[in-house]
Amino acid sequence: MKVDHLILGGGSAGCVLAARLSEDPKRNVVLVEAGRNIGKDNIPDAVRSRYPGRAYLDTRNIWMQLSAMMGTPQSNSAPRSLRRYEQARILGGGSAINALMANRGAPSDYEEWVALGAEGWDWQSCLPYFLKIEADRDFDGPLHGKDGPICVRRITDDRISPFVDRVIKTLDAGGHPIRADQNGIWEDGSFRGAVAVSDAGERQPTSLAYLTPEVRRRPNLSIITDSIATRILFENGRAIGAEITGARSQVIAAYEVIVSSGAIHSPALLLRSGLGPAADLRALGIDVIADRPGIGRNLMEHPSIAVSAYLPPNARVHNRSEHHEEAIWRFSSGLQGTPAGDMHAAILSRSGWHSVGLRMGSLFFWVNKSYSRGFMKLRSAEAHIEPDVDFQLLSDERDLRRLKQALRRGAEVLSDPLMDGYRGTVFPASYTPRVGKVAQPGAWNALQRGLLSGLLDTVGPLRAALIHSVVTLGTTMDGLLSDDVALTEFVRRHVGGTWHPSGTCRMGATTDVMAVTSPTGRVHGVGGLRVCDASVMPSIPCANTNMPTIMIAERIADFIRNDE
Repeated sequence: MKVDHLILGGGSAGCVLAARLSEDPKRNVVLVEAGRNIGKDNIPDAVRSRYPGRAYLDTRNIWMQLSAMMGTPQSNSAPRSLRRYEQARILGGGSAINALMANRGAPSDYEEWVALGAEGWDWQSCLPYFLKIEADRDFDGPLHGKDGPICVRRITDDRISPFVDRVIKTLDAGGHPIRADQNGIWEDGSFRGAVAVSDAGERQPTSLAYLTPEVRRRPNLSIITDSIATRILFENGRAIGAEITGARSQVIAAYEVIVSSGAIHSPALLLRSGLGPAADLRALGIDVIADRPGIGRNLMEHPSIAVSAYLPPNARVHNRSEHHEEAIWRFSSGLQGTPAGDMHAAILSRSGWHSVGLRMGSLFFWVNKSYSRGFMKLRSAEAHIEPDVDFQLLSDERDLRRLKQALRRGAEVLSDPLMDGYRGTVFPASYTPRVGKVAQPGAWNALQRGLLSGLLDTVGPLRAALIHSVVTLGTTMDGLLSDDVALTEFVRRHVGGTWHPSGTCRMGATTDVMAVTSPTGRVHGVGGLRVCDASVMPSIPCANTNMPTIMIAERIADFIRNDE
């Protein structure tokens, strides 16, 4: 049997496509996902929870062997190290393990997409699809949807943590006003974060919100999990299906193949199938179907750094199941040539799922509009070998300057006298491999965390020394702020991402040699093949990328139904 649409990747975008395309009973749709199936009746507690701090630590939910380079090599820096890079391997993709944030970005982001060759992706064209996605429980009006599959809400007065509440009040007193609606008019200020949480207070991955039990019962929709596409098959320059391996090895023939495997694995699949820079493909023994040098390039992320503080008992979150990113701070760096609202800080009520994280609040900063660009390349033609991923974060000097500014601003806010009684020692932080390792479940880690937690609460005047010796390994906030060289080195060494990879199959005009797809997702140079996920973004939006990715899938589903 030859299906109408073969969707390779069941993440945030793939589940949306499967649901929308199978609405037409005349279309036969097959969705293939590398990870396990989750639905209404078997969603794990860590995924279901509105506190997302454990979902991405479950190794069954991620690509275990995937790693990435973050910063840019410098002559005066230590050699860079690979870090594990958590990307979802589960039906629902990132929407099943992410931070649940439901923001869209700035209208100017989408005007920029048009300027970069994605004709028709301006804000006014994208907004109706953002509205189609959501059911906003707090706000009405022309900027809010009410009947979509994903509920959006903000934390209430009775649930917000004392630390987060005091931070936004401190920001307000310092000239950064408290505003009501993160998804309203684009402006600077602090906002209670827009979060995708159901009326029952649970996560809504697209594998539940879109692939409802009713959708899954459609006779024209098949969902295959625990299986990956090793190669797309071509005949006379047209995609005709794909080889699948996993739970059952098979070849699936299709009139159209849609790759929705994310910004790292979508280009990897295209490259393994013979699309990409011809010289790179030949070096790996891969027959060239189409020489597309842009595949795997233009890799984007939001560079991040954090400022944290010890929380006294009265400032800690009351309900440990509560979402941790309860508010955000959007501000403008003022750096020449950057747009308004080019910086973002997640105001975190806790820094981890465990007892140590409960005792530490954070301002987790990222460059909302980043300019650094990296790449991914195959190391092997074999599907089980992960590609080389190098984000080249801070390769653009503007990103470095703004992260340094953010660290200074964060220290100023948390050290403000208005924060007295709501924070203790203030210190620089980042999500390093060491932090990630300590957060892993296990008896030995639990023992270490329990010991450190007890000491943090009992050592009194020795607490700062304990934090600086055990947590920051000798680095102090005062030391960084008084030495610009040390500050620069700290940011370069500890810069991280935000799990927002994008851009590696970017949309653009046919005349743009580095563009990979058309504005309707069709891959340039071949027929019967589209890409639909965050990899098609020409530039990274000022937002967590999940809602923009779902918006892209809604739009491309319409393009497909209209044969565009």
